[in-house]
Amino acid sequence: MRLIPIPKEEYEAYRLNLMFDCYKWDPQFLDHNTIAKYALAITEEEHARLKVLTEKLDEETRAAEVMLNGDRKLARPLALPKKLSKELQRMGNYDPEKHIRLMRYDFHPIGDGAWAVSEVNSDVPGGFAEASLMPEEAKGRLCGKHLRYINFGEIFIGAIADKVPEGGRIMLVHCTSYSDDRQVMQFLGDQLKEKGFQVIYGAADHVWFREHTAYSILDGNEGRLDAIIRFTPLEWLTEIRPKKWDGYFDTTTVSCNHPIAIYAQTKRFPLVWEELEKRGACLDTWRELLPDTLEVKDAKGKEGYIYKPACGRVGENISIKEACWEGEYEKIMRDVKRHPKKYLAQKRFYSTPLAGENGEQYHVCLGSYTVEGKHAGYYARISESQRIDSNSADIPVLIERSGGNDR
Repeated sequence: MRLIPIPKEEYEAYRLNLMFDCYKWDPQFLDHNTIAKYALAITEEEHARLKVLTEKLDEETRAAEVMLNGDRKLARPLALPKKLSKELQRMGNYDPEKHIRLMRYDFHPIGDGAWAVSEVNSDVPGGFAEASLMPEEAKGRLCGKHLRYINFGEIFIGAIADKVPEGGRIMLVHCTSYSDDRQVMQFLGDQLKEKGFQVIYGAADHVWFREHTAYSILDGNEGRLDAIIRFTPLEWLTEIRPKKWDGYFDTTTVSCNHPIAIYAQTKRFPLVWEELEKRGACLDTWRELLPDTLEVKDAKGKEGYIYKPACGRVGENISIKEACWEGEYEKIMRDVKRHPKKYLAQKRFYSTPLAGENGEQYHVCLGSYTVEGKHAGYYARISESQRIDSNSADIPVLIERSGGNDR
């Protein structure tokens, strides 16, 4: 694995093309540029290993979801919000064959070819355009005869086409006032339109459910839906509270992702593993890759543990002290003390940084997608900090043939 610089004389054009042609509408977070000046090249051997690990994790995760859904008492240690856990009983009709399952597992290199996994983005993983168009744009600016990439968008659209009738009506559900959400849905919508699907952009409350079937109530787009692609996080629905939000849990309309995703989305997912294993579940790959995870109370007095919010996203509120801004660490620890069930304790790992061309050190989070249980590409971010958060930069992932050197 190595960083390949985007040629300096081409970087500004590269960045502009990503913004205007590749749906990268959020190239900045505060004062931080969020478009890396590098491409991330992984070897064919690294790719082969990651593919195997990703698909094993996915198999274990989906089997655990079905087991939890069959006996929801097992899910109590997840401490899901009451408004949310109340609706889980509606998922008795869940049939994985009728829906589209998308997940992204976040890998971190820890030296000697080993990997740690920090989490699975089980509910609404993003990065669609960055995993589809960004590597194409980067490859074109490098001497790419030894480089290739996986186009996530093509794989995902293919899975949708397998389960939605030709020309079907698809609602792309997202928080319509957020441009960073809309860029994901716009990329997907344009790709779907090219395949002949009818696309409707709407919010969670633009969907109505009747007899387990989803309908659009958006002005000018009323009528039955053939599929829902949801980019609004499930726990946000409990706050938004559209009138028919509970219909998402038991709809038979093709959904991506179905709310069953919440079981693994919470970072407290490891706290149910022991009971699942007693009932025959295999979680060997998860146990190999995920650092030891405990209830907050059980980590008291133990060295080397950090705290993570159960429903956190984008690296927010993780208590890596040296990565926190002034006063943030103390704020996090106060909240952990007040609301221990909203957090978990996890043994800290130390990622192995990659060297930049001027000696800078960058930490990598390599997100590995699955669609319907099969590996579907990569979305990566890099940071000079051990915490990969909103300040991190998106970086395209290319696969490098052994012996290739495209500098």
